Amino acid sequence: MKIRLAVVYGSRTCEHDVSIISALQAAQNANSNEYDIIYVYIAPNGDWYTGEKLADIALYRSFDPRAVVRVLPMGVEGKLRLMQHPDDKLFPIGRLRQIAEADVVMPVMHGMNGEDGTLQGMLELWGIPYTSSGVLGSAIGMDKIAMKRMFRASGLPVLKDECVDRHDWKRNRAGVLSRITASLPFPVYVKPANLGSSIGINRADDVNGLAEAIDVAVSYDRRVLVEQGVKNLMEINCAVLGYAGDAIASTTEMPVRWTEFLSFEEKYLRGAKGGAKGGPSKGMTSLQRQMPAPISPEMTTKIETMAVSAFNALDCRGVSRVDFLVDQDTNDIFIGEINTIPGSLAFYLWEPKGISFSQMIDKMVEYALLANAEKNENVFSYQSRILSSVGGTKGAKGTKGTKLG
Repeated sequence: MKIRLAVVYGSRTCEHDVSIISALQAAQNANSNEYDIIYVYIAPNGDWYTGEKLADIALYRSFDPRAVVRVLPMGVEGKLRLMQHPDDKLFPIGRLRQIAEADVVMPVMHGMNGEDGTLQGMLELWGIPYTSSGVLGSAIGMDKIAMKRMFRASGLPVLKDECVDRHDWKRNRAGVLSRITASLPFPVYVKPANLGSSIGINRADDVNGLAEAIDVAVSYDRRVLVEQGVKNLMEINCAVLGYAGDAIASTTEMPVRWTEFLSFEEKYLRGAKGGAKGGPSKGMTSLQRQMPAPISPEMTTKIETMAVSAFNALDCRGVSRVDFLVDQDTNDIFIGEINTIPGSLAFYLWEPKGISFSQMIDKMVEYALLANAEKNENVFSYQSRILSSVGGTKGAKGTKGTKLG
């Protein structure tokens, strides 16, 4: 019997359109002999939709909700049920109609409200297997500030940084600038804490540029990371596939940059006009790169080892991509960030290792089912005598004066 695999994507995020590209690529590369694919699109306003026409990328250029079915998600007995959204006239709340049911969910979200652990938390509550990292790894992996703190605590090398809070920035711009310039030499890179795809990121070479970059970043997020720059920089990426300590590293790559850092346009728009008719654009696969990266065998081994260590430090699962920064003057290696749901799912990094896109998806589903089965081995109840000893709750006391807490 085929596994019913719900590919969930879109959502309320600046990276909404990128998510669509990645999701359609994944859905169209899943083995049709193994899976029945259910497209589940979350619109920018938070509405959920399903339907076969979601497979055509042309639908999203001028989205018509009448072409698909608006649904409500429900978790029932470890399955994701999609129920037709109630309409006051046609479908009263007591007559919800089931549209589809999925055994496993593949979140292909980028950014907030999906990649950040929010969707994963909902699926955990419902006991539904899903292919991405769990709540912890997803949440920390999305927050650049928390991520760097975790990596540093795990003994992994990261660049020196300072943090800015939007409230402090509005109240004391001069003080914030003074603190940063006293701690970090220029150039620095200013990044919203909870965004990906290079959105809102800018380089600053002086105080005026720093102030402008912070103004941009705080418009996207309340918390901002200001990170020490590397003047003679080389970027190296390496993906990791696995679960619970059983993880392997992919081939390394060196993206070819046109600017000081990879912009959104370079990642997703340059040369990305789509493949087959009606198919999604090539997304990250259109980015020029050198694979494997032109680095020594010793540095390759170090990066692969650090990538797996970063993956395990956040208790990730499925596939993640770890981005590294190399100082070419000193050969020092720093972890830039981890992408727990990378663009295009980083499938191109596995092909040189003999793992096709469809095989990678098979492993992700396998890990999702394994993680869910292991969670179900946990004890979820504890027979306490608290309720039997409490006669009432007024004032947090029982009738016999029993106090709670």
